[in-house]
Amino acid sequence: MKIYEVLLIGVSLAMDAFAVSVTNSLSAKKNHLSFSLKQSGLFGFFQALMPIIGYFVGISFSSRIASAGKYVAFGLLALIGGKMIYEAVFKKDDENLSRKGSDIRLKYLILLAISTSIDALAVGVTFSCSGVNKISTLLIYTALIGIETFIICMAGSFAGKKFGRLLGGKAEIFGGVILIIIGMKILIF
Repeated sequence: MKIYEVLLIGVSLAMDAFAVSVTNSLSAKKNHLSFSLKQSGLFGFFQALMPIIGYFVGISFSSRIASAGKYVAFGLLALIGGKMIYEAVFKKDDENLSRKGSDIRLKYLILLAISTSIDALAVGVTFSCSGVNKISTLLIYTALIGIETFIICMAGSFAGKKFGRLLGGKAEIFGGVILIIIGMKILIF
């Protein structure tokens, strides 16, 4: 496998994480740079980690991962998107929600990072089938994917912040709907 192919794979794997970065940043209120770095770092980390796991899982489990992965990713994205919509509609105390959000935000980010990187497991299986037979090569490939994802998610985060100002209070509802749509896309395709 050539480096440019790995780079293209990395860009395609990062697209869901990019969309989620945009929607998460729509409602980020304080410490946007800190939030963006944390979000992008988690997404990049899991996009790099999943192909490594997939590589070692191997071909024998690839059909199980592919079939279950769709449902897991959909479920997580729908759950998180639904919760975002619920909180946007029914929140009563912005300060309390903001404090609570800082406590649970990391949990959501980890769930989102995992759910948007499940398809990278299959890429890892592909690496094991396509002649990647050195661990050093695998680590280089996955590092490239992680770095690409980080950069793409940072761009998405700043784009989301800009759109968030335009949408005002409806940003969380919009973000929740987008997450559910991404989940449905994963489930259908």
